[in-house]
Amino acid sequence: QVQMVESGGGSVQAGGSLRLSCTVSGYTYSSYCMGWFRQVPGKEREGVAAIDNDGITSYADSVKGRFTISQDNAKVTLYLQMNNLKPEDTAMYYCAATRPGGYCYLVPAGYGYWGQGTQVTVSS
Repeated sequence: QVQMVESGGGSVQAGGSLRLSCTVSGYTYSSYCMGWFRQVPGKEREGVAAIDNDGITSYADSVKGRFTISQDNAKVTLYLQMNNLKPEDTAMYYCAATRPGGYCYLVPAGYGYWGQGTQVTVSS
């Protein structure tokens, strides 16, 4: 059974930094993609960043140059380093992983496993 648990959210002032972590268990696929998504009430969930099993990353235009996705060598923890945070980054952040054969796109429909989310609030 695949489990994904996020941590590291919180409140920060604009310009500050946070690092989100996602602990992954039970995920044994060698070909995969993992990503971070975010959602605010009343809006659709949007892709933030993704990384595949080769370490290739992709980012939403709104976070390029500010956010960095990575994972540890054992590939059991996914990270999202968020720098120069802006009020518009305020959202619930979710980590996710694709099912076998899934494509590494920043589209929620391509991901079959999700964490419960961690709230990030950025004040101006």
